[in-house]
Amino acid sequence: MNKLKLIVAREYMSMVKSKSFVLTTLLMPLLILVCGGVPALIGYLNDAGSDVETVAVIDETGKYAQAIHDTDLYRFVALRGDTATNAREFYDKSGGDITAVVVIPQTVDSIPVVNVYSESTINANLKETINTALSDTITRAHVASYGIDGLQQIIDNSRVKVDVRSVKWSSDGESETSTEMAMVLGMMLSLFTYMFVLMNGAMIMNGVVEEKTNRIVEVIVSSCKPFQLMMGKIVGIGLVGLTQLAVWTVLLMVMGSIMGVVFGVDPSATAMTGNQAAQMAAGVDDDVMMEVMKSIYSINYIPIICCFVLYFIGGYVLYAALFAAFGSAVDQASDAGQFTTPVIFVMIIALYAGIACVGNPNGPMAVACSMIPFTAPVVMMVRLPFEVAWWEILISLVLLYASAAGIVWIASRIYRTGILLYGKKHTIKDVIKWIKG
Repeated sequence: MNKLKLIVAREYMSMVKSKSFVLTTLLMPLLILVCGGVPALIGYLNDAGSDVETVAVIDETGKYAQAIHDTDLYRFVALRGDTATNAREFYDKSGGDITAVVVIPQTVDSIPVVNVYSESTINANLKETINTALSDTITRAHVASYGIDGLQQIIDNSRVKVDVRSVKWSSDGESETSTEMAMVLGMMLSLFTYMFVLMNGAMIMNGVVEEKTNRIVEVIVSSCKPFQLMMGKIVGIGLVGLTQLAVWTVLLMVMGSIMGVVFGVDPSATAMTGNQAAQMAAGVDDDVMMEVMKSIYSINYIPIICCFVLYFIGGYVLYAALFAAFGSAVDQASDAGQFTTPVIFVMIIALYAGIACVGNPNGPMAVACSMIPFTAPVVMMVRLPFEVAWWEILISLVLLYASAAGIVWIASRIYRTGILLYGKKHTIKDVIKWIKG
């Protein structure tokens, strides 16, 4: 155990003291925010830098061309159908000044189909602009055709958008919960688990390959057992990942507390009376940021974080043991593809399963994937914010840790043999022989 502690301490301290660890730990939350805002910024700059394009509208009905209004990207020129009947001829005569020609046929009232002609496929923005403008206008024209005074106003006043809110019963009373926030939190935890397991697993494999290539491992295994060396790497780098998660959790809690004070939200005041719930459902509080903060505070994070740590450890050990074993079977990281590709493929399936189960976290597929050890660490993260039954979590964790122990045993048999073999590209058949001893 003393030797194992030394290896764990060496792996942990060498990673934590590095500048890359400090920068990654401190800058990762900022990087996540930037990555979330960059697509919106790029989309804005892309639209802002675009020239206004001219689109001709040939209206054979003479009624609907004026309904399509100019936007920041397009200028619409309305033409009567009796003056411009050939879209192609009109387009050719424009000399390239017109991007597209919209033809509103005479039968659009009965057959709502409109063609847009151009030399290239039109983009979604133009299509959506035309679709929205004509759909609303033709719908109003149909309503007006009934000849009932005030019918359109009656229909407009009859449109009601119901704000559905989730209010949970508990021993402390009634508390509002947010389905959207639970979905976002589940996806974030799922992605974190996927990224950390993959990154740390690859880090272990690269470390094993590097030590094997430099022949340092020959000196190390003369003082300790190969199993101790493998587990030391797994535990040490795993503690590095938990340290990063702890730092990020503290940062997020501090940021959440600051935002709660700024917007006047008391995180301890999650319970409310039935009258308060009715008032909220009626839309008394229209402050968007206040609603967002209440949604954030509506989730019980303590059991979720505890389960997340347990699933992270179990999933990490399971996959890290495989990466360490496969790293010992090759002389270069580039040769590990034949072994690691199936593992990465399974992790991708787990991520896709988690994404697919967001809409129905308690469905049969979600429950099954949360019990399978190779997919449970990712899929269960999606289900946890929706309060999974304790017996499902218990069964899932037992299966996960039992499988992780079995994988560690198999990986140790591969590691002890492959770590000292050089100069040959080993196959899966060789690896199976090492497992059999």
